[in-house]
Amino acid sequence: MNIIYLTAGFVFMEIFSWAFHKYIMHGVLWNIHKTHHGHSKGGYFELNDIFSLIFGSTAVVLIILGSIDGFDWRFWVGAGITVYGFSYFILHDMLIHRRVKVFDRPRGKFLNGIAKAHRDHHKSNKKDGAVSFGLFLVPKKYFSKD
Repeated sequence: MNIIYLTAGFVFMEIFSWAFHKYIMHGVLWNIHKTHHGHSKGGYFELNDIFSLIFGSTAVVLIILGSIDGFDWRFWVGAGITVYGFSYFILHDMLIHRRVKVFDRPRGKFLNGIAKAHRDHHKSNKKDGAVSFGLFLVPKKYFSKD
């Protein structure tokens, strides 16, 4: 059952992130998120990183609450959110944006599809007009050979 909770946390986070990104980050919180769509003005961090802190804090709270009286569902959902966050960091920050230059650029059909979708998302540096808001929920067209 724990693997189901962990998987649910991961899947929930992708669906939630897609909706939050599309409707909130490209909506009322655009002034924060636009720092990710513009050119960096130096420094390692951008204001947009506040979203990672919020999502990560949610996972930590769930893990702590879920571990008080044994490892209940909250622990495993929090762990799933953490796995999602780690995957996001590896794919988005390290492979796609190369904020930490450890890996080469993405290779393979799956990683290239994700990278292409993200590049299309960043073609617009405006609040409106962006496409492809998920990390893993990416339209099929990005995985076809062109």
